[in-house]
Amino acid sequence: MSNPATTPGERRWHTSMETSVVDVPDRGRFEVLLDGRVVGLASYHVENGTMALPHTEVDPSVGGRGIGKILVAGVLAAARERGVHVLPYCSFVRHYIQQHPEEVDLVAEADRPHFGLETADR
Repeated sequence: MSNPATTPGERRWHTSMETSVVDVPDRGRFEVLLDGRVVGLASYHVENGTMALPHTEVDPSVGGRGIGKILVAGVLAAARERGVHVLPYCSFVRHYIQQHPEEVDLVAEADRPHFGLETADR
């Protein structure tokens, strides 16, 4: 089970034997690959040191396998590595951050109340 090589501009953040999360900047999204096949995506836009995350989706045929969580974990790892804050407009990303309070610092303190994350780090 090998993953395809990244193309120019792509970067991988999470890789396991079956899955990997790849940044595809020319498409403005991260993709999650399962055995080399794109099965989900998280769209993003970076401006002024902030990564807006408006939408994620995962192919229903792979539902229940934690693919969405792997995708969001990879996206947040990339944001942390890049030193940017995130705006979790996507409800799935917000829920992930609520369930993983160690990630709440990626949301600027002033933005947390807007996303219902003001107490997520307590």
